[in-house]
Amino acid sequence: MSKLTYYGESKPTYHGDLVGQSYGTDNDRPPFVLLHGLTYDRRQWRPLLEELRRIDPERRALTLDLPGHGESPRLDSYAADDVAAVIRQAVVEAGLDDPVLVGHSLGGVLATAYAGSHPARGVVNLDQPLLVSDFGIYLREVETQLRGPSYLEVWEELLTAMGIDLLPEAMRYLVSSGTTPRQDLLLGYWNDVVVSSAGELQERWTNILERLRANGTYYCHVGSAEVSPAYRTWLTNILPEATITTLPGSGHFVHLSRPAELASLLTAS
Repeated sequence: MSKLTYYGESKPTYHGDLVGQSYGTDNDRPPFVLLHGLTYDRRQWRPLLEELRRIDPERRALTLDLPGHGESPRLDSYAADDVAAVIRQAVVEAGLDDPVLVGHSLGGVLATAYAGSHPARGVVNLDQPLLVSDFGIYLREVETQLRGPSYLEVWEELLTAMGIDLLPEAMRYLVSSGTTPRQDLLLGYWNDVVVSSAGELQERWTNILERLRANGTYYCHVGSAEVSPAYRTWLTNILPEATITTLPGSGHFVHLSRPAELASLLTAS
């Protein structure tokens, strides 16, 4: 059985069209595929990987730079289904079967979309509700600015609400040193939210979650605050066995503020 390689000890390689890095060994347990949030890259998973090394050193995991992020090339379309198809190609070329998709923020959206169309053992969605009607309203209000030269002001405004100050200094560095938010990424990955009504998005996600239920794919939402009663009802009506875990005081970057707890949660599933 080969030794686990830690971040930085082996060169990243292409998996399909995405650059990523593999850890652990193949065995009978489902591997993890780790998907970072918008404007960041696979470095965001370093703290979690260190905790996995400590408690489950042989567990297979694959970190990927999403299209247009890190070392992965851009795509013509950043629609969730198109990105999920590229992730699927990477998963197949990495030799992974029925993985658990772990996604933070945008990565949680993509993990859910992936599991709706491709084989997956489970989804762990980190701090990303699927119904984002208020966010859609906000994006439409600032759309002109988002398409103009001051688009970064929109991103900076959003960052102020993400609880970065709650992170240890080393973890804050992983956030501040992330990929510079390019305008094409913000417009591309947020396009579905901008052009779709709240009703259309709810219908889309309802259909996807129904496919997860039909396939026996488990679903876990992990967030820094309680989800709204309405969202909990909607989610659990579709997926009665879905779990919702709250890590109070962790901010948006729960994988950076509480990596040990998250690693324990992942390995117990």
